[in-house]
Amino acid sequence: MVTGRFAPSPTGPLHFGSLAAALASWLDARAAGGRWLVRIEDLDPPREQPGAADDILRTLERLGLFWDGPVVFQSQRKPLYEEALSKLKRHSFACGCTRREIADSSLGLAADGAQIYPGTCRDGLPPGRPPRSLRLKVSGSIEFTDHVQGLLRQNLERDVGDFVLRRADGQIAYQLAVVVDDAAQGVTDVVRGADLLGSTARQIFLQRLLGLPEPRYLHVPAAVDGAGEKLSKQTGALPITEVDLPKALHFLGQPQTSDLQEALKNWNPGLIPSRRATVSPP
Repeated sequence: MVTGRFAPSPTGPLHFGSLAAALASWLDARAAGGRWLVRIEDLDPPREQPGAADDILRTLERLGLFWDGPVVFQSQRKPLYEEALSKLKRHSFACGCTRREIADSSLGLAADGAQIYPGTCRDGLPPGRPPRSLRLKVSGSIEFTDHVQGLLRQNLERDVGDFVLRRADGQIAYQLAVVVDDAAQGVTDVVRGADLLGSTARQIFLQRLLGLPEPRYLHVPAAVDGAGEKLSKQTGALPITEVDLPKALHFLGQPQTSDLQEALKNWNPGLIPSRRATVSPP
């Protein structure tokens, strides 16, 4: 059975970009007669806003985007992540580099804006340097077909570098948590914003190392403001309301309607724009 999911971080109210991703995921799963799950990605306490998770869930309910089964919270699943880390032991290494040190010797910027790790500690920590984070050794290229963006390829060593599995503050990194959770929840189809497209190759690499199934991927345009900044709490994105539903459908290339059942009948992923980012409607 097709199983989709929506996995927001509780950093504030849902905004238009969140709605577009949630709606696309819900429609894609429901149109296939499948399940739709909600997972709260609450692994970054300093960025979380009190009450945001509950607000997100109530907003989804108000919009008619009901989910199947219990809501999963990543903060309650750390034993699963630790188990995955143990399986990756021979593929990972301790890194003692600070962010500033990585930036100073970086090989450039990855597609998601992160510094490309230069490999400083790959063969062992330099003398006198304590471990900070845990990184995964990468190799080769990953090729995959996205249902909207088409055939994509990423050379992990050149374009990303060895990436973090556990952060310096002890928190599990997004890349590992999302892979473990998607597999544990039986997710078959990942529909999300194209701002996460650059993470997909890393996640497929992890899935293959861990022997986990690879879901199908569909990345819709990321919603940006007039200055080209991704919509977020930091950029002043406004909370969504019911009137944003037809706008979100239009943003996704679908016929506009306020009726979710009508939107479900009309759902056609082939109409979704392949642009990586699109200015959200006012």
